[in-house]
Formats: sequence, structure tokens, C-alpha cells
Amino acid sequence: MYELKISTQFAAAHQLRGLEGGCENLHGHNWKIEVCVQGNTLGTDGLLIDFRVIKGETKGVIDELDHKFLNELAPFENAEPSSENISRHIFESLSQRLNIQGVKISRVTAWESDSACASYWIDV
Repeated sequence: MYELKISTQFAAAHQLRGLEGGCENLHGHNWKIEVCVQGNTLGTDGLLIDFRVIKGETKGVIDELDHKFLNELAPFENAEPSSENISRHIFESLSQRLNIQGVKISRVTAWESDSACASYWIDV
């Protein structure tokens, strides 16, 4: 099995509704996002998938979040825009774009600070 990982970042604001403490107030983060894909067969070019493809599709998803108030976006109308739900949203969005024959999204991690992150993956 091969696994590739890219990282990117975006800045956005959010409020964690119903959470007591500072995070229920409007605040922002510079999220670092890690995207992992996996597969077990390389192409004739010796690649699982070109990093440019992963980066390009990830940029398309991240651009929808970057410099936005996450609470106002459709994916978070009925879900808190927490790091957990951000990683899940990115995972699901990228799965629709990148899961091709022999390659699938394996994990997305959203770092909200240098010391705190949340990951989402499907356990099969």
C-alpha cells in the first residue's frame, strides 16, 4: 500500500454555537490541512497519482472555505464548524473529486493550531 500526503492552509472565522467558553465567540484560525490518499498499484509512470492533481482538487475545496465565516456556509448549517467537521467536510468533498480507480482519500487532518488537530477517515 502506498500513501501520499499534501498539506495546505486556509484562514477562516467561526463560532462554536452552544459551547461554553471563548470558542463560542466569533474567532478565527489559520487552519493547516493535511490530505492523504492511498492505493496499492502504481501507474506505468511510477506514480500512484500526480501530486499536482491532489493539490489542484484540494485547492478547489479549500477555496470554498478560505477567508469565510464558516457558520454561514451550507456544509455547516446543521453542523458545528469544528475542526472535526471541517476535516470530515474536506474528506467527503475530496472523495467525490479524487476517488478514482485504485486511489482513494484515506485521511484528512485539520490543524487549528500548532498543538491541536482533528482527523477524519472511514474505517473499513
